[in-house]
Amino acid sequence: MAKAGTKGVSRAEREEQILGVAFEEFGLRGHAQVSVAEVARRADISKPLIYSYFGSRDGLASACVRRAGDLLVAGVAAARVDADAGRRALDTFAAIFAVLDDCRHAWSVLYDPTIPRGSDVHALARSYRADLAAMGAEGAADVLRRAGNADPLDHDLLARVWAQSVSAVVTWWLEHPDLAADAMVARCARVLVAMGNPI
Repeated sequence: MAKAGTKGVSRAEREEQILGVAFEEFGLRGHAQVSVAEVARRADISKPLIYSYFGSRDGLASACVRRAGDLLVAGVAAARVDADAGRRALDTFAAIFAVLDDCRHAWSVLYDPTIPRGSDVHALARSYRADLAAMGAEGAADVLRRAGNADPLDHDLLARVWAQSVSAVVTWWLEHPDLAADAMVARCARVLVAMGNPI
């Protein structure tokens, strides 16, 4: 079967087409299971065209990680404005849900455990994860500071609890794809109220 080729399609459009397919592949299957051949087949283009755009399989994977990381970091950064700890936590969840509502596989791409350690893709993903963790740690420090607590170990513990809580909530939502983002925000609000807004 002849491939679609690039005639009449701009480089930006073709790149977006490839990234859309690759993003879904990496999000659903994980780094270890994705092949350039399958991405090319689904995008109806040739493997050499993908290599000409992204250089390598890792170049394609890095482009997907960059997209996921940019979206999530920007979304969470924009949500860190409310002084109230409970409201800020809920705003953070809402920002993450909004990103994933538009780009469902962003979390799976960024937090893919099959990305090989020591690879450029892993280093890039780790950098974005570190940015998100730092924002969470800053929020945790603010909660403790307002409570008059300056214990660095308490800070470290709360930052870890928050990071694991976010991961658990997002993973749970991804396991329930029928639930809309706004429904998840409302669900998180109910849970935070029931817990007394501890985070």
